[in-house]
Amino acid sequence: MAKDHTNFFNNVYEVVKLIPAGRVTSYGAIAQYLGTKGGARMVGWAMNAAHGLNDVPAHRVVNRSGVLTGRHHFQTPTLMQERLEAEGVKVNGDKIEGFSEVYWEPIKELEL
Repeated sequence: MAKDHTNFFNNVYEVVKLIPAGRVTSYGAIAQYLGTKGGARMVGWAMNAAHGLNDVPAHRVVNRSGVLTGRHHFQTPTLMQERLEAEGVKVNGDKIEGFSEVYWEPIKELEL
């Protein structure tokens, strides 16, 4: 029987909703924040399932090197880049320019 990942996916979405416009984070950073270090792939699955959720800014989640690895899960392969650029994030060759300057790390930014 397939495992129900609804709660984990919803937790991922709640973190993604907190990423400020013009900033990005990585799958692994979200996994680490949620206490599932090494769970980047699971965060990726959640993000792939989020593209129909208008309140989840999925375009702000990239791989650890700043590459737009999720771009093919959007309605068009360029939509992720278009949304990031509309927020002032520069993208060149499917990779974010100045990645460290726009990187948002939830474990630091959401410290209690």
